[in-house]
Amino acid sequence: MPLIPPFESDGLLPPGDFEVSFDELRNSVLVFGPSTAQEQSSWDMPWRLQLIKNLEILTRQLWQAGIRDIFADGSFAEDKDHPNDIDGYFVGSLDLLRTGELSRQLNLLDPFKIWTWDPASRKPYRGYPKKQLPMWHRYRVELYPHVPGLGIGSGIRDKYGHELEFPSVFRQSRRDGKPRGIVKIKYGGET
Repeated sequence: MPLIPPFESDGLLPPGDFEVSFDELRNSVLVFGPSTAQEQSSWDMPWRLQLIKNLEILTRQLWQAGIRDIFADGSFAEDKDHPNDIDGYFVGSLDLLRTGELSRQLNLLDPFKIWTWDPASRKPYRGYPKKQLPMWHRYRVELYPHVPGLGIGSGIRDKYGHELEFPSVFRQSRRDGKPRGIVKIKYGGET
């Protein structure tokens, strides 16, 4: 069985955490698409490879800052010919986030200084209804911090109106709340 299984009939990954290296991700259904030739005719493999390249840049910066648990999802992890981006989260330390030390360390590593989650840093992008963070504008990737046990919400609500934490948000479809799979990046990154 492949490390990342084929999409289900609804275009989502089956529920579960699929841990892969970047090499394994580049050789997965998320890049090569569904198995039938007709479905692949408009599949944007070069764009998906570029998104992985961008995710790898940000992931390696997080690794250098001591972050190990990084998860990727969004339209990239769906049966969508041309995904908008990669969304995800990482597990971080409250102290590093509260003091701003994590952003400081990451911005020392990133030449574009994109590491912030300040709502005031969001800027519009043509054709998109919501404003985007600097990391999205540069890399088309948004990775959010998650500190387990704090109960800090994502701003996204379930069908009952309860605010969800990032792990829950990324493990369900935004369309209908159905459980779906997520990619966990294997620490160290290569096979």
